[in-house]
Amino acid sequence: MNAAGNIAEKPAYRERVTDYYAALAQSRDPVCDPIAAQFVPQTAEHRREPAETDDPLNDQGNEVLPRLIHRYHDRVLLLVTDRCATYCRHCFRRHFTAGGAGSIGPAQLASVRAYLDDHPEVVEVLLSGGDPLTLSDSEVEALLAALDDETAGYVLRVCTRVPVVMPSRVTPHLARLLGDRGGLWLVTQVNHPRELTAEFCEAARLLQRNGVPMLNQSVLLRGVNDKLETLSELFRGLARARVKPYYLFQADLAAGTSHFRVAIEDGLTLMRGLRRRLSGLSLPIYALDVPGAGSKLNLETALVRVEPRMYVLRDADGREHRYPRTQAR
Repeated sequence: MNAAGNIAEKPAYRERVTDYYAALAQSRDPVCDPIAAQFVPQTAEHRREPAETDDPLNDQGNEVLPRLIHRYHDRVLLLVTDRCATYCRHCFRRHFTAGGAGSIGPAQLASVRAYLDDHPEVVEVLLSGGDPLTLSDSEVEALLAALDDETAGYVLRVCTRVPVVMPSRVTPHLARLLGDRGGLWLVTQVNHPRELTAEFCEAARLLQRNGVPMLNQSVLLRGVNDKLETLSELFRGLARARVKPYYLFQADLAAGTSHFRVAIEDGLTLMRGLRRRLSGLSLPIYALDVPGAGSKLNLETALVRVEPRMYVLRDADGREHRYPRTQAR
């Protein structure tokens, strides 16, 4: 534990970081450094708020097969591995990630394909975990082959932090594998401008040269990127790297992550500032993923009122959802 008492001696969630990503931190103090905050455990992780859970998006309640989650009508989420190159301290899928399930096998893939064949309404498959790009090239190739269907024409989203935390993994062979699969998008999670290194940009260029379009989903994190200047630099930098800022997520109610959550009022203030500074190309949607809503909620339009302890949000079908208030700055 450091002198300030901020580093957890026994992490509540597994600790792992690549040498490359650790070197981006200018200090190992997670209170002072926005990179260290994303991989160094803190004692605050042991504090569990009443609304927090290990499965805040109710993956398990929407699991139709082992590893296959069908929450939204036309798309499914497939957890292809429980392994990440770096375990983020704000992870919202800790009920599965680093849990020992390992990588998906041929029999499970066959079951997934049979389910998809029986559900023609599904047109998009999100590949996540864990991180799909921690799989070997041969495993990635087998995964893509299992989901290759010219008739269905699935759109694939590969959700990964590998270009951010281990860009050397993006080799010419891997980029060709991904680029050869039509309808595939790669979705990164860059949370701070310091992550937009020359190595990240080169990995992005390699993917793009092979025909892989890229989106980014940032998470709004207290002490990491909750300043207007930081977000402006981040989203402009992503646009320069030809990675479209897609979502800025309000943090989910994952156990032990309350120290990362930003008040929605502060998030809306940041979005107003970003709208004055950035073009639509560089501007993401400020969103929250809420169990039971038919889609992600755009917080600039979904917030209907603020109660003493709760934000009240309305989805596209008029249903109300509650999210606990965080102390505004």
